[in-house]
Formats: sequence, C-alpha cells, structure tokens
Amino acid sequence: MRWRDLRRSENVDDERGAGGGGRGIGLPHVGGAGLVVILIIAYFVGGPNLVMNLIGSGAGAPSSSAVDANAPRPGGAPTDEAGDLATRVLGSTEDVWSAILAQEGQRYTPPRLVLYSDEIQSACGYNTSATGPFYCPGDEKLYLDTSFFGELAQMGGPGDFAQAYVIGHEVGHHVQKLLGTEARVRAAQARTDEHGRNRLQVAMELQADCYAGVWAYHANQTSQLLEPGDVEEGLRAAAAIGDDRLQRNAGRRVSPDSFTHGSSADREHWLDVGLTRGDVAACDTFGAM
Repeated sequence: MRWRDLRRSENVDDERGAGGGGRGIGLPHVGGAGLVVILIIAYFVGGPNLVMNLIGSGAGAPSSSAVDANAPRPGGAPTDEAGDLATRVLGSTEDVWSAILAQEGQRYTPPRLVLYSDEIQSACGYNTSATGPFYCPGDEKLYLDTSFFGELAQMGGPGDFAQAYVIGHEVGHHVQKLLGTEARVRAAQARTDEHGRNRLQVAMELQADCYAGVWAYHANQTSQLLEPGDVEEGLRAAAAIGDDRLQRNAGRRVSPDSFTHGSSADREHWLDVGLTRGDVAACDTFGAM
C-alpha cells in the first residue's frame, strides 16, 4: 500500500508511554508493610479513589529510570512506523469523507485518533488494549493501541492495508454518528430484545467494514493507494476477526446469536462491497438483515 505519500492528519494524540493514558500514579518499589502504610495514608488523604488509582498503577512494582530512546514520545507527533501509518491513513480518511459528505450537502467533522499503550480512559469508560481498537461516540475519538497490529498479523491479517482497514472501520463508526445512524440504532436497540439488539449491532459493524472499503476505493482513485495483493490482504484481515473464527480459535462453539461484529464471510463480503462499489448507499447492511 502506498501510504507514505498520504497527508498526515493533525488530529492525532500520541499518548503511548504516558502511563496508561494518564490513569494511575506511579510509585517506587515498596513491599510488605511499607506498601500497606502508603495505601493507608493515601486513603485518608485522597479517599478510596486514590487508593484504587495507586493499585491500578501497579503500586509496589519495580520502577525504572531508563528511557527507551526509540519509544514514542507522549503528546508528540508519532515517530514510529505504526504511528506514522495511522496518522497518514487518518489524513486520507479526512480528505475522502469530507468530499463524500460535501456531495450530500453535509460537513465532515473529523474525529481525533488517540494512540495509547495498555490502558486508556475515554468518555466511554476505562478500556485496556484487550478491548482492541474502538470508537467512542461520546468524545468522537478513535482509540488504538498499535500493538494490536502485531496481534492482527498473528491472527492471519498481516500487512499495511490490513492495518489501514482497521482504522477505516473505526472511522466508519464516526461517519455513522455524523449521519445519525448510530443514534437510530441505539434507539431501536432499546425497543427490542437481546436477539434484536445483537442483529442491529452486527449490522452496524458490517456497515463500518463497508465504509472502510468506500474510503479505500476513493483513496485509490485520488492517490493510487492500492498495490497488487492489498485487496486480498484486507479481506484476509476481515476474515481473521470474524466472530465465528474468533469463537473457534478460543475453543468455543460457534454461536451466531452471540455475534457482535459478524462472521468472517460477512465481514469479507461487506468490505468487498465498499472496495468495489465505492458507494455509501451500497452499504445498506440493515436492509440485508
């Protein structure tokens, strides 16, 4: 994928290495009775919340004054390859979606991308990297622990376009909020049963896959983004994170009623629809339910 020539977005906050996105307070290594004394003092000074912050920050764990010169600098522009790719892909999504929504007479307000390590506090609550990349409509931010890219490769979705697809998917959720889809889905979920809520959730996730494809289609038209093999790379990544495959890999029985993002086949299909059609209207995953 020819991503190095894409425009860098200015809407990126690199919080990696910032101690869990600002959550918790670091302590030097103390053990046994010393740690108990510190926690007791913390309780009377700051109450139970301070105690929980101390515990959550790994109180009593060995600390190190050594700084990795190659590590991303908190708050600065990303200097590593994964961060640079994310920044440039985000810039491309801004250009593409601004043009698409302008044709519909709408203004595109871009989301911010927060790069973090291990854990983060967002308007949607506290999350760890185990959550995977996510979009929070409450603060209109995308959250990404770039270590996920390595996990995605291990699951069968390696490559730079696979990584770009992940970012495009989360941006797709932002587009859904701007278009009012997210609010309509949440209202509909409140009026139905668990089965209905899951089906609506899956439809929304599959539409975000399709929107990722729409972005790539238009980026390729304007920037010659895609190289041979990229489409297959993206489709493999979509299949790698299908609910049925994840359930099998976890040793569980495949249960469509518990799907949250869709099967491997469905995720591949809707990404392909976006990639080949490049049309927002073609991403009607709700009508296909």
